[in-house]
Amino acid sequence: MSSSHMKRLTMPRTWPLPRKTNVWVQKPDPSGHPLEMCMPIGIILRDVLELSRSQRESKRILATKKVKVDGRVVVDHGRAVGLMDVLTVGDDNYRCILDTNGKLRYRAIPKKEASAKLCRIINKITIKGGKTQYTLHDGRTFLSEASDEYSSGDTLVVSLPDQEISAHHPFEAGATAYMTGGSHVGETSKIKEIEIKRSTRPNEVVFDEFGTIAAYAFVIPDAKALPLEANS
Repeated sequence: MSSSHMKRLTMPRTWPLPRKTNVWVQKPDPSGHPLEMCMPIGIILRDVLELSRSQRESKRILATKKVKVDGRVVVDHGRAVGLMDVLTVGDDNYRCILDTNGKLRYRAIPKKEASAKLCRIINKITIKGGKTQYTLHDGRTFLSEASDEYSSGDTLVVSLPDQEISAHHPFEAGATAYMTGGSHVGETSKIKEIEIKRSTRPNEVVFDEFGTIAAYAFVIPDAKALPLEANS
């Protein structure tokens, strides 16, 4: 079997698929998302959204050029769709989130919400020429002349499909955070305190009833910003 597939028994626990129905499952093409935070679009259309009955049908849907990810047409069935990405199929829009069981879900959203995406800054460095390069959680990067414009952990609202920054939500006490890992994955809570560690240990975030590492706290505008509950 080619490297484009992996055994279902070894697929990420975040994938909402049965493990013992078939031996193999398709891997997503390499992308900015970690493997456990994305799925290939062909599998999403067939097994998650149930819009097709086979990979062949998924490819036919993609060939219509009516499928988009973050506002851009996708025709490759291996294209990864990951955390916070907006998937558009015809007139229907979906956002990828993690539920409280830690499973990737592609929840329906209104067209208005499909025009923007939340992106977390996971790293910032100064490059040649004095500019600051920011890396976002989905692998994209952008440059800024100002080094103090944004900080690691901040969330940016990126408009779609033009990919412009339209708003900024700082990683700070009082902000609402969405958990993308740990025992409280899929939950939202207000940040009470951020503990900066002066060592190799990861920074921690304290909430009213629990704490977690900073990498798991994804700042969002408010608790209603994501489709955390399935539509009835």
